[in-house]
Amino acid sequence: MMKRMPFLVARLAIAALAYSAALSAQETVLQIDAGQTKVEFTLGDVLHTVHGTFALKRGEVRFDNSGRASGELVVDATSGQSGSEARDRRMHANVLESARYPEIVLRPDRLEGRVAPQGPSQVVLHGEFEIHGQSHEVALPLEIQGSGGQFTASGTLAVPYVKWGMKNPSTLFLRVNETVMITIHTVARPVAATADGQSPEGHRPVIPH
Repeated sequence: MMKRMPFLVARLAIAALAYSAALSAQETVLQIDAGQTKVEFTLGDVLHTVHGTFALKRGEVRFDNSGRASGELVVDATSGQSGSEARDRRMHANVLESARYPEIVLRPDRLEGRVAPQGPSQVVLHGEFEIHGQSHEVALPLEIQGSGGQFTASGTLAVPYVKWGMKNPSTLFLRVNETVMITIHTVARPVAATADGQSPEGHRPVIPH
């Protein structure tokens, strides 16, 4: 019996490691509700602050207990509007060039912090932010509230659009900031993933633990 003890201990250790790895690999998939999502932008100038909106086309975020993340949030760049048709034409033609670059995409790769299934959480979503045909590494702080099987989340990202290669729309008589603030308010629901890692239609909610 004593001779078998090291063997049993080794088997138990291997089983514990395998169980720990399985827990770390558990993936949570959050489907973003585009209909309940607001993507807002704020740009200051010397006279007043410009406010506007974009429409979210689709979104999904995946993450596991190790913090690894994936998925994408896709914004319709052509949908941007600020309440002034003339200003919006200049924005689309000269700054965003949205006919050439019709999508703005956030592709997460790491989640810093834990998302609680109930109550508030504060996390940081790291990833690549693609705009105007180029990708930039960003960190998006998020405040999340879990309740009733869904999550509401909000966060603000500073986008130095001039530094990132887009034109400054300032004129001789109007000077605007070279950084625009983009704020997202959204609702997400957990969904089940299939064996191949995809999110099926008609999915059943899965609440992360």
